[in-house]
Amino acid sequence: MAVREPASEKASAIVELPDNVVVGRLDEMVSWCRKNSLWPMPFATACCGIELMATGASRHDIARFGAEVFRFSPRQCDLMIVAGRVVMKMLPVLQRIWQQMPEPKWCVSMGACASTGGVFDTYSVVQGIDRFLPVDIYVPGCPPRPEQLIQAITDLQEKIQREGTIFGREFDAPSRQEPKRALQRRGRGAS
Repeated sequence: MAVREPASEKASAIVELPDNVVVGRLDEMVSWCRKNSLWPMPFATACCGIELMATGASRHDIARFGAEVFRFSPRQCDLMIVAGRVVMKMLPVLQRIWQQMPEPKWCVSMGACASTGGVFDTYSVVQGIDRFLPVDIYVPGCPPRPEQLIQAITDLQEKIQREGTIFGREFDAPSRQEPKRALQRRGRGAS
């Protein structure tokens, strides 16, 4: 015949962990590592490029937020910052750089020109890079201040922590996989 232990004795059987042991979900830990080690790939033109450089300088110091290492090799980056206007001739270069970046990767559209074409409503200027690349964060302004870019990076870090998985299932979302607006085929009568 088995003897049942009282509930108070079972509760005292919980083992305490040492101070140097952390228990958590693997997805959360991987997301924490990813969000605190963003390596930006700057794609900067015109005045937004100057503000991007100011963000990396000593006064604003983007290094405090885990995005210090600006790399100019796409194979070493996971965050593309498109700052300034993009012309149609430069678009294939931008897309090639995006394709060379390894997964997981994110994109920030910095400034009115990158987000909507800005004041350059002409045939040669791309009217928003979101027609060709999946943009995660938009930074408004003409040009936006360095504080706005820092806020965008902290918002992106929160998004990475909230949505990230170890196998990158968040990138398999249908909205991220569908063709961009400018690349979709339009039939007769489509606007």
